[in-house]
Amino acid sequence: MKKHLLALALPLLMTPCAATSAAATTPAPTLELPRPTGPYAVGRDIVHLVDKSRTDPWVPKDGPRQLMVSMYYPAGAASGAAAPYLTIQEARSLLERKAPGTSLPAESVAATRTYARAAAPPKRGRYPLVLLSPGLGLPRASLTFLAEDLGSRGYVVALVDHAYESSGTTFPDGRTLTCAPLCDQPKPPEGGQATITRSRTKDLSFVIDELTDRRPAWKNAGMINARRIGMAGHSLGGDAAAATMAADERVLAGANLDGTFHPIVPAGSLGKRAFLLMGSQADHVPGKDHTWDGSWPNLGGWKRWLTVSGTNHTSFTDLAILQKAAGRSAPGDLSPERSLHLTRSYVGAFFDLHLKHKKQPLLDGPTPDNSEATFHNP
Repeated sequence: MKKHLLALALPLLMTPCAATSAAATTPAPTLELPRPTGPYAVGRDIVHLVDKSRTDPWVPKDGPRQLMVSMYYPAGAASGAAAPYLTIQEARSLLERKAPGTSLPAESVAATRTYARAAAPPKRGRYPLVLLSPGLGLPRASLTFLAEDLGSRGYVVALVDHAYESSGTTFPDGRTLTCAPLCDQPKPPEGGQATITRSRTKDLSFVIDELTDRRPAWKNAGMINARRIGMAGHSLGGDAAAATMAADERVLAGANLDGTFHPIVPAGSLGKRAFLLMGSQADHVPGKDHTWDGSWPNLGGWKRWLTVSGTNHTSFTDLAILQKAAGRSAPGDLSPERSLHLTRSYVGAFFDLHLKHKKQPLLDGPTPDNSEATFHNP
């Protein structure tokens, strides 16, 4: 059972001597995300938000809570430069915290090929909004594969970095904040992981406010259909999806990618709204995670519980690509191309069904073309 990402050790690890030898003989790899599958080009903007009503919960001396948000959206054309993946500082922090000793250089990770175009002109129209929240200790960029794909399918996506909960978040003033105030503490904050989840619900509702206000914080906010909002997250971000839905009725559909709930989802808290559980076969089949078992009967609306064979906790994130690049994928693991394709397919179909009201036979049950996905109804 994966409770959170604080203790996650990516299978990228190499000894320092092996890393030095590999670096001397092997050119730096070129990393690339999978190409988006939808019909639209994708644009990306970066938005810096400041919540003056809240003091930062982890480092109060910083003053108001600040968030960095990547906005992905359908673009009129694939014009402009490719959107950067990470800053060098963010990439270095990610490797230091999650893959110490790896031969992958920070420059290669930061330069990972993306398909969104920075500040591309938006495609006219109004589109559902999907918020994405990463796992604890991971940067928002770890869900870029999903954000780009949803943008290409006709969604506006707000990919949120929660300050001091990420391996590294670079702000406009040049500071790169890490998760040290949380990750390096001898014990979790009072109240445990649930305390972090509750803070995220406030972050995410604030992001919705800022994007749908009469004076929105994003210049292209007119693209958003504020009556069609969904959310998905990985690990603690998946827990936050359910908690945000419980606290904010504007979120109509949510998805949890391999995340333990803190605590189980209370009965009736989501009403009749839709929820998708999608996780690894190793950790999230019935009987493996008591919080999924306990939450399942409390989900009162449309619901699905899927597990994917050959996956691990990082298979639902861009980090699967880093694993492969380091040659550290475990025997029997799905390729990152396949695991990310399945994640995109089922999450995209889920939001197409519940935010666009388009029938999705993929969600009706097992299909021969997706034999790795198992449907559960305990």
